[in-house]
Amino acid sequence: MSIGHPGYNVTSMPHSQLGDPAWEIAFLFPPQGHWNESDYLALDRGGGRLIELVNGKLKVLPLPTIVHQLLLKCLLSRLDGFVAARALGTVVCAPMPVHLSIEYYREPDIVFFRPDRAAGREYPELADLVMEIVSSDAESRKRDLVDKRRDYATAGIPEYWIVDPQEHVVIVLSLEGKEYRVHGEFKPGSRATSALLPEFSIDVAELFAAGEAGKKS
Repeated sequence: MSIGHPGYNVTSMPHSQLGDPAWEIAFLFPPQGHWNESDYLALDRGGGRLIELVNGKLKVLPLPTIVHQLLLKCLLSRLDGFVAARALGTVVCAPMPVHLSIEYYREPDIVFFRPDRAAGREYPELADLVMEIVSSDAESRKRDLVDKRRDYATAGIPEYWIVDPQEHVVIVLSLEGKEYRVHGEFKPGSRATSALLPEFSIDVAELFAAGEAGKKS
C-alpha cells in the first residue's frame, strides 16, 4: 500500500496539523469501498480493535466492556470444554476473521469449526457455530440482530447464538435452507441448548450472573 492509492485525489490531500488525524498515514490505505482481502488481512490490528471487511469496506467494532468479556469468558470455557472432551473440532474467540465469501470477513465473538474448515488456511473458511454478544448501542444491536443474522445464514453457517445482556436472553438460531429458524429463546431459569450439538447446553442465569459480576468489581 502506498500514498496515492486508487480512489484518492493526491493533489487535494490534507496535511496534518496539531490535533488533526494523521492524514498522511490514513492515505497509505485504500479508501472505503476499495479494500480487498489482501489489504484487509495485512492490516495491523495492534490497537486491539476488531475490524471486519464487508463489501470492500472496513467496519471497526466497538471496544468490548468488562461485562462483554466476562460473558465471552464463560461461553468460551463451556463450549471449548464440551468440544475438546469429544474431539469435535476447534473453539476460538475474537480476534479471528472468518471468511464468509469474496471480500467478506466477519469477526464473531466465538467460533466453533470442524477440522476441515481451517485445513491449509490461516483463517477458517466459514464456521459451524458462531456466537455474538450484543453491545448496547443501536448500531451494534442492528449489526448482531439483523445484519449478521443475514450474513451468517447466507454464508451457510449452521448455527448462530445471539447473547443479549440488555434483554437477558440467549437466542439460538438454526439454519433451515437459506434462512435461520429460531431453535429457542432462552431466559434465566432455563438452559440454552444447541441444535447442532445436542448435548451442549448452558444455564442462562449463571451465564448472565457471570457478566453482572463485572459491574460489582
